Amino acid sequence: MPAKNVVKTYINNGIYHIYNRGVEKRKIFQDKQDYNIFLNYIKEYLSPPPDISQLKTQFILQGETFKGLRRLPRNYYKKITLIAYCLLPNHFHLLINQNSTDDMQEFIRSLCTRYSIYFNKKYDRVGGLFQGPYKAVIVTEDNYLLHLSRYIHLNPKDYTKDIINTYSSYAEYMGLRRTEWVKPDIVLGFFNNPATQELIKTNNYRDFVEKYIKDSEAILGNMTLE
Repeated sequence: MPAKNVVKTYINNGIYHIYNRGVEKRKIFQDKQDYNIFLNYIKEYLSPPPDISQLKTQFILQGETFKGLRRLPRNYYKKITLIAYCLLPNHFHLLINQNSTDDMQEFIRSLCTRYSIYFNKKYDRVGGLFQGPYKAVIVTEDNYLLHLSRYIHLNPKDYTKDIINTYSSYAEYMGLRRTEWVKPDIVLGFFNNPATQELIKTNNYRDFVEKYIKDSEAILGNMTLE
């Protein structure tokens, strides 16, 4: 039997909870640089691609000077929307919306491969960094979307009482930081819609995350990290 959420369902315009952790539950982020490198890769993938005309560079080969274009990383701007994220020492969570059926798997495979190469080179190690293939579960109900965002932003509570100043998108949701490649409005929009007030039973996102009575992990069931 395959591990939980290894088998994925790919659909157009699907919303997914993606997660994975280090092999043998080892740390995949050991210092600030590791966190920032992973986030910078996401930024490159989800930001508008640079102007090709500004990417020309010169290189010298056998005394001759040539002009060419620098190799660009893959880009998923307008293909992948990052709704929420959280990075912990030995695992990560991403809540994303993909435009087409192949976008998510191409994005996450490229991201994890690229980060693994960086990590192995920095720490002089070989072999797989992650505990098998990434896990992904499709989000089909608004209630699950809301509670997944809460579950993701509460993840750091096992490490710190200050869950705002962590490697997560919670600061964007609080309006304390603006990041172009993080799109909290997909979730925050529910709090402006009176029809959803009975569902969330609170008037603002912070109270929903930090004061809501029910346990989001229990509500989500197999949609979370095992």
